This record gives sequence, structure tokens and C-alpha cells, in this order.
Amino acid sequence: MWQRFTFYDFRVIGHYLGVLLVLEAAALLLPLLTAIIAQEWEPASRFLIAVGLALTVGTLLRMLRITPGHLNRTQAVAVTGFAWIMVALVGAVPLYLSVHYTTFVDALFDSVSCFTTTNASVIAFPNHIAHADNMWRFIMNYTGGMGLVVVALSVGLLARGSTSSLYSSEGRSEHVVPNVVETARFIFKFSAAIILSAGVVLAIVLCFMGMSMSRSFLHGIWLAMSGFMTAGLAPMSTSITYYHSVVVEFILMTLMVFGGVNFALQNEVWRGRFELFPRDIETRTALVWWIGMLIVFVVAASASSLGGGLPALMRTGFFTFVGAATTTGFTTMTSNQMAALLPSGAVLVLALLMAVGGATGSTAGGIKLKRVAIVAKSAFETMKNSVSSESVRNVSSYNHLGRVLLDEGEVKDAMTVTMFYILVYIIGALAAIAMGYDAVSSISESVAMASNSGMTTITASTMPTLLKIVYMLEMWAGRLEIVTLIALALKIGASMAPRLNMKQGGR
Repeated sequence: MWQRFTFYDFRVIGHYLGVLLVLEAAALLLPLLTAIIAQEWEPASRFLIAVGLALTVGTLLRMLRITPGHLNRTQAVAVTGFAWIMVALVGAVPLYLSVHYTTFVDALFDSVSCFTTTNASVIAFPNHIAHADNMWRFIMNYTGGMGLVVVALSVGLLARGSTSSLYSSEGRSEHVVPNVVETARFIFKFSAAIILSAGVVLAIVLCFMGMSMSRSFLHGIWLAMSGFMTAGLAPMSTSITYYHSVVVEFILMTLMVFGGVNFALQNEVWRGRFELFPRDIETRTALVWWIGMLIVFVVAASASSLGGGLPALMRTGFFTFVGAATTTGFTTMTSNQMAALLPSGAVLVLALLMAVGGATGSTAGGIKLKRVAIVAKSAFETMKNSVSSESVRNVSSYNHLGRVLLDEGEVKDAMTVTMFYILVYIIGALAAIAMGYDAVSSISESVAMASNSGMTTITASTMPTLLKIVYMLEMWAGRLEIVTLIALALKIGASMAPRLNMKQGGR
């Protein structure tokens, strides 16, 4: 039975929400500093307001309970669910105060999109936004890709007694090391090292291409951050096409694939246990799934009228394929080109790739390869058992950071999450169809939102407000892997429902 939130629950939840808002205030200092260095005084004033707002609200919420209480599972789910809403609301403030957004809903849409690493932006011409605004968009990408809780844990802002429940409530179930805090710190340091290294390489490449040193460094770091966080955000309106570089595309594809691999598996490989990688169930599933879908995509895209002939089609198509498979969303085509030049079959292939997504314990979105593999393995075992003798007991296992027995609870969890993802995909598609968009684009768009891919063909500031709200809910649900959102909704519903008076006739 679902119990109500108590006043104590609200005090504890409020305290932790305040901590995360204070963390956001610290993150907002980076675009503020960028604005001061670049002498962008109007953006500096906007980010100063945002810092003040985050600090004020965060401090007030922390005062609800001076000493942090121990979080139970339900409270942790509430903290995580509400935190993603509150940080997006505060993050939208400096965007809304700029000249690039006509309504707060548009600014909130981009804020939610950035924090969830979806990056389906309603800005028509991002080329003209300030360096500080761009910095904030990429900082939101990094924070969201890492996870609010992971970032807070890595810098020591959360009480140790509640770390495990908070970590798992954000859709993370695997530990790189046994200690949750050390796991968060490893993810933080590992991703920072990869991004900095790749960013420097990209900056050197861009500098040789004729871009100024300061601009090369910013673009290099931003692109590396967006690639490894499987976010797909680019500082220019033409995305990766702006750079016209095979080298840049290759580096980004490498980052996208790394970002879509389980952090724990990457840690084992870095420690020299290379044999685990080819044996892992997600590696094998990805190999079979991606090769199969690539063949279908090539056949479907061969009818495309994309200019440049076969070489251009292969280069553009493969980069787009990797962007969809890892839910990064990077592409060298504009939204209009995708809708006009790619056949509907190729678009649906990309939608299927985004729907499944990358590995568990990675920055990728979607259902996840491990869940799909477990559901498929369970179905195969069910068929095998149906033709086996009753006296034979089949025990199934798989490789994932070692040998793991397939148990009924894990199968149920995988099937439940998969079912809910498919349901969200369908609801989002029906919402767009009801508002007049064609079926193929509606399906692809809904999958892009809930899988946090952002490879869109519909998204624009001219979308109906109701559809923007639906897509924001999809992005939020997809980032929290849906179960957290449903659990929070049930808890709120139980708290709002009137209590039934069980006493009848004075008995």
C-alpha cells in the first residue's frame, strides 16, 4: 500500500533539493565567468540573477532541515524526480531573459532538453547566442549526462547515509567500485579526463582548419563534452556540417561509442581485463543489433537523393547511424534534409536504434542493450523449456562483468522498463499525430525525445505549446528511466487521495 508523504518527508526532501540547487548555483558561475572574460555584460547580468535565485531558493530549502536525515528509497525517488524539475526551472531563467526565447515555455523546453542530454532546441539560429549562453548549455549537458546525484556525490555535497538510495533512484544500478561515492568520483574523473583529452585534440584540428585559437579551444571542449555525454549539442546551427571535416567526425564517432559503453566495463578494460569486453552481453548484443540494422539502413537509404553520390551517402549515413545508435543525436544533416531526403524506411531504422539506445551504466539513453538482451534471452529460454523434458531444469546465465545467473526478478524488471518505454514512445507519437504531424515523423520524434537522442525533424518554436509539454515530460521520463517517474507519481497520488474512514457505525 502506498503511504502518504509526511511533514518529515517534505523537510528531508526539501533539504536535499536545496543541496542540489546550491550545486546548480556553483555551476552557473562558469557561464558567468565566461561572460566576464568575453566582456558580455548583458549575459553576465542574467547569469548573476540566476546564481542569486539558485542560492536563495537552495538555502531556504536547506533550512527546512539543518541536519540531513537518512533517505529511504521513496524519499530518494522524490528528491531525484523533483530535482530534475527544479534545476531545469532555474536553468531556464537566464535563457528566458535573453532575446532568443519569446516564452518561458520555450526556454524551459531547451533547459529540460539540455539537462536530459536530448538537445532538441527551439532556437532558430544558435550561431548568434553569446559564449556564456553556449557555455551554460554545455554545462547543463555535462551535469545532466553525468547525473545530478553523481556530480553531487563526486564533490562531497550529499550525506553518506543516503548515497546508495540516491544513486539508484537516478536510474543507475551498477557500481564501478563497491563504494557509491568512489564510483561517482571515478565517473566524474574518468569523463573529465576523456573530455579534456579529446577537446585538446579537436581544438588542434580546428586550429589547423583556420579557426582562431580561443574559438578552437571552446568548440573543441564543447564538442568533446557533447560527444562523450551522448548529448549531440553543437554550438552552430548547422551542427557538425559546419566543420566539413572527416577528422572531426571520426573523433566524435569514437567519443559517441565510448560514451555509450558501460562505465564499469570501461574501468575493467583500463585495468587490463580486456577479455571481459568481447564476452560482455551488451558488447555482443550491440554487435549483432548494429550490424543488422546497418544493413537495413544502407538498403533503405540507398534510394535517397542525397547529393554527392555514394561516398557522401556513406559518410553522412554512417555518422548519422552512429549518432542514433548511441542516442547522441549528432548528424551532418539538417532536420529539413532528414525529413526530405531520407526515405521513411531509413528514418524508422534510426528510430529503432534510438529506441534501444546504448549500454546500461553509460551516458546513453533508450531502453538499453542489456534489457533487450535479457528479454530476448528469457524468451529463448522459455521456448527451450517448452520442448524440454519436465525433469530437466535449465539454468541460464550471461556474461556482464563476470558470469551472472539469469533470475526471474531481473527478467521482470527488464520487461517492465521495456514495456513502459514503448508505451511512452506510443503516447508521444499519438500526441504529435493528433496535432497534425505525419506518422513517421511523429514516431521518430517521440522516440528521439524519450530516448534523449534529439535527432529531430519536428521540433521548432512554432510547435503547439501542448506538444512542447508532452515532449518535456518524455525527456524527463526517459532520463529517469520512467520507473522513477511512475513511482513518484503514485506516491504523490497516494498523498493527495482522501483518507478512507474505515469506522462504520461507531465500530
